[in-house]
Amino acid sequence: MKNLSALHRDLTALDGKPYGAYRDLAGTPYDLGDGVVFTLDRAQVDPYAPPSLAHLSVPLALPEYRERGQKVAAADFFTRAFDAAVSGDRDLSIGRIGQQVLERTTAEVREDHLLVRFTVALPAAGRRIKGRLASTILTQRLPEAARRLRGVDRAALDRHVALHQDQEWLRARLPELGLVAFVGEGSILPRRAGDSDEPLRGAVPFASPESLRREVTLPSGRTLAGMGVPEGVTVIVGGGYHGKSTLLRALERGVYPHVEGDGREWVVTRPDAVSVRAEDGRAVSGADISAFINNLPSGEDTTAFSTTNASGSTSQAANLVEAIEAGADALLIDEDTSATNFMIRDERMRALISADREPITPFVDTVRSLYRDAGVSTILVAGGSGAFFSVADHVIALDAYRVSDVTERAHGLGGEAPDAAARFRRGTPRVPAGLSAPGKRKPVAAKGRTLIRYGKATIDLGPAEQLVDQAQTTGIAHAIDLLERRLGSGESLRAAVEQVTELIDAQGLSALSPHRGHPGLYARPRAHEIMAAVNRYRGLEVS
Repeated sequence: MKNLSALHRDLTALDGKPYGAYRDLAGTPYDLGDGVVFTLDRAQVDPYAPPSLAHLSVPLALPEYRERGQKVAAADFFTRAFDAAVSGDRDLSIGRIGQQVLERTTAEVREDHLLVRFTVALPAAGRRIKGRLASTILTQRLPEAARRLRGVDRAALDRHVALHQDQEWLRARLPELGLVAFVGEGSILPRRAGDSDEPLRGAVPFASPESLRREVTLPSGRTLAGMGVPEGVTVIVGGGYHGKSTLLRALERGVYPHVEGDGREWVVTRPDAVSVRAEDGRAVSGADISAFINNLPSGEDTTAFSTTNASGSTSQAANLVEAIEAGADALLIDEDTSATNFMIRDERMRALISADREPITPFVDTVRSLYRDAGVSTILVAGGSGAFFSVADHVIALDAYRVSDVTERAHGLGGEAPDAAARFRRGTPRVPAGLSAPGKRKPVAAKGRTLIRYGKATIDLGPAEQLVDQAQTTGIAHAIDLLERRLGSGESLRAAVEQVTELIDAQGLSALSPHRGHPGLYARPRAHEIMAAVNRYRGLEVS
């Protein structure tokens, strides 16, 4: 192992050489002092390529974390600590870290040391190495960041891990409590701006209506009060800009734990709750949408519906049945992002167009059977129609972000419930004929949060609203590489994705990586978003 002085000499000796000479340093461990070891894992040969990959090994005596959740929380804490230590540094980065606590490849808490993975933009003038500047980055700024890691507030670490444990404990117990979600008293749900995930200062704190108020005692000993959102059908109403979509958005993000100070620490939603919307133009492959769309004038079979350009109604039907295929036990739907003809048919339209001439069975007619027969709850934001009042178990209203239970009033407004729908039948799990992309020569790659490059094709994940981090999209890209090798042998898509998640559980997130050593910077996606990506690939063929 070489020391800090040797690293300085090796870097300055490269000054002026072709950029590819940085590779001469790769794989050599350097002691930066106090037992902190730096290793350049993969050096790029082109200064215009993404930054190079490196890691630090930092000796730390930490509590013994045995549970997976404890390890995830502690790793998240140190990821944020390193991010803060290099804040404003354009050359050292650990990725963009948001408000959610995600399992990542960026840090691992081991028995006697901390492993931190990051990227470094090795400097150049044109295609020539700037060795002296590289030495400043790696022998001065990086050791200072390591010193800050060693000096973190241990009490803050304990709080971070305890908060995560409490949140995950509550999330795991929602089913036995008969709840889809829980919103803690005092939560701050509004965000600072449409493009910001930071809490809005001065926002109205959340207060539960008494009829829905629940209390739980957490493992930490704290008693937490808040609104329980029960299983079944819940409709959220209110005037425009009064907080309906803000509440739904918080519930969407509640599938993830949040950091202290986010305001949504105690917005806790079942992990298999899925946001569903219309998505005009998406591709659909072999989806059974017959519960919602049937008897098309074209005679097309909707038990195995395929199209390269779905309409609003067919795309929303496909999104819904694909979510259930992936294991969703709750659907989160906003009227504003839904296809109207998929959601409702009012009395006058029913009178004008007879049922036998309308191929769409609106969601209002099926939402009860969806819960009754498949155990799938629905939380729906409705601002322009009261059609769902008669089928709702609970109706909650928002007025200037203040919540009240208006179920009794809504039911008293009249309106007959639709005729009992036929029994809802889950579709047969789809079996892809295989997964491949023409022209693919490199591993699948993420291009920002919403796009994946697969061979010459692009997969658009923009409508997957619960995908919160570009690092998750990178994880999905690596998962597609693994699925290529698993699909095509008669295995269903869901079974293949479950095998990928089991691999992560057994071997860690790095098991997804196509590279040895440093896997890259990515975060764990849900199985739902992995399946969503495969479902949107236009080359998908289902047996």
